[in-house]
Amino acid sequence: MNRIISKLKLSKNVMRMCIKTPLISKECKAGQFIMLSLNNELSERIPLTIADSDAKAGTITIIFQVVGKTTFLLEKLKEGDCIPNLIGPLGNPTHIKKYGKVICIGGGIGVAPAYSIVKAMKKAGNEVIVIIGARTYDLVIYEEEMRKLADKLIICTDDGSYGQKALVTTPLKELCEETLAPNLVIAIGPPIMMKFCAETTRPYSIHTMVSLNTIMVDGTGMCGGCRVNVGNMTKFVCVDGPEFDGHKVDFDNMINRLRAYSEYEKHSLESCKLNLK
Repeated sequence: MNRIISKLKLSKNVMRMCIKTPLISKECKAGQFIMLSLNNELSERIPLTIADSDAKAGTITIIFQVVGKTTFLLEKLKEGDCIPNLIGPLGNPTHIKKYGKVICIGGGIGVAPAYSIVKAMKKAGNEVIVIIGARTYDLVIYEEEMRKLADKLIICTDDGSYGQKALVTTPLKELCEETLAPNLVIAIGPPIMMKFCAETTRPYSIHTMVSLNTIMVDGTGMCGGCRVNVGNMTKFVCVDGPEFDGHKVDFDNMINRLRAYSEYEKHSLESCKLNLK
């Protein structure tokens, strides 16, 4: 159970894994995620969005960036290995319907969870424009997959090594100013990117959803670790989200909370690497 069927390196420190997990693949919908841990009950548990699923094959696809201890160890697993602890699908799925014109923005690793949403939005009959943002060409992922689905694909890189030399908010603003403005914008990526995407659409009153990936411990809403302020109310990402109205999210508070454990995470990763030598 939870056997790794395939493993592929997409870019520097970014991996794609296809995992055999029939029950999850049968039930999951666009926008939902899983929680996994690699050892015993004391191991760190991390949330990863389900990038794709195949109910017939009984598989789900996850994409992750090696940034901490658990993702470092996850990357070390091989095809045929099993992930001992994996639960899902968790969170509320994306509300899919025919909106009309939908813009889906994926920044960095956020392109992965955006893929399943793009797929579902196209199936519902929407015109879908996809904006992919990355620091440099080598970090652009899922270009061909998105190109097959999107009515229009725009790629932005910070250094101009591929596509437009621009932040994702530049083409987003241009699209908002068109005569036929988008009916919905969905942004997934680094918190700072989602914040400025929401600020870009705010003057145009375009409904903007963001998918938050906060610190999570249990994934059931009991620990309170994933709390965020949304519209002056406390929400829990794992059970109330992961998607929220981007115009109501207190991004500054969320970003500060994410930084709180950065030194501990760095120390944990360095210790893990030393122990494996």
